[in-house]
Amino acid sequence: MTKVKYFFLSDGWTYSRVWEFGGLWDESTWRRKPEIKRLNCGIVEQGEILWLYQVEDAVLMIEVKPTSEVDLSAQNKNIGQVVLKRLIDAEQVIEVLTQSEIVINPTLNKDKK
Repeated sequence: MTKVKYFFLSDGWTYSRVWEFGGLWDESTWRRKPEIKRLNCGIVEQGEILWLYQVEDAVLMIEVKPTSEVDLSAQNKNIGQVVLKRLIDAEQVIEVLTQSEIVINPTLNKDKK
């Protein structure tokens, strides 16, 4: 079984640069892009939707940034527009899901109709 890691990412944000053990991910060395997949699961935390992403084990850290001009109101201006996300394992994901206000799974909602 392939080992994977996870991270939660706010709606309206995307990932950009990716780090692996040797530094920035180099597509010419790896001969491919890193495997990063948004799962059909998310949470609501303080009114904000956070989607769960899965990445391959070789990935150590991911740079994330707003997809466009996300609300950078006065209270958010101290926070930069780029954030480095540390990755978590499956046990940590389960802990976050069990402690979250709301868990989102759009697939379940489709099946109920």
